[in-house]
Amino acid sequence: MTSAQTDFDIRRAEDRGTTEIGWLHGRHSFSFNRYYDPTRISYHTLRVLNDDIVKPGRGFGEHGHEHMEIITWVLEGELAHADSTGTRGTIKPGDVQVMSAGRGIRHSEMNASTTHPVHLLQIWIEPATRDLDPAYAQRSFPADGRANKWQLVASPDQRDGSLLIHQDAALHIADLDEGRQLEVDLFEGRFGYLHVATGSIRIGEHELKAGDAVSFSGPSEDRIEAIETSQVLLFDLP
Repeated sequence: MTSAQTDFDIRRAEDRGTTEIGWLHGRHSFSFNRYYDPTRISYHTLRVLNDDIVKPGRGFGEHGHEHMEIITWVLEGELAHADSTGTRGTIKPGDVQVMSAGRGIRHSEMNASTTHPVHLLQIWIEPATRDLDPAYAQRSFPADGRANKWQLVASPDQRDGSLLIHQDAALHIADLDEGRQLEVDLFEGRFGYLHVATGSIRIGEHELKAGDAVSFSGPSEDRIEAIETSQVLLFDLP
């Protein structure tokens, strides 16, 4: 199937929900907190994709979650993490954090810098099984592993060194140089969600900028092209 035949649903950055509370500049791809859109509750098992900029020295104080696989990807700056499993650490660009909230976990996420903002994506994926033991994992993924190619960072089977999530879903990330192209393949019965983190790309006849996203179903064999240096996230969902 060519890109011209694929049925794309475009989600523009400016149409996302917003949170502005002084220290937080937040954008929500799906209903979250005080933002509610009955047409944008989730996309299959992808429940949350928040695009947050947090001011220096501020952040999300200790709070609880349950029954969710939480993935954090930092675009710029550093994020300090602490949780009720006893884990403490700092998440930097290139690091992926996966936290299985399971039957209940408490954590905090704070800007590790007192002088520079931190820009992050926080992602929630609904698990296939409830009441799991809470768990935490973090790994640094080398930049050359996603240079003009897909780098698998989260999956249900930890293949290719990816971190474990308890759902039949996969998250791939790619950094594209201007003018470079990359295939986006999806099998029948699967659902794709492509989010542009930085830069701008072209898919089919559509141009997407930072914060834009497109969802589509398989089978599809499409190609994206970077209009400028860009970073993109691809979710392969059941």
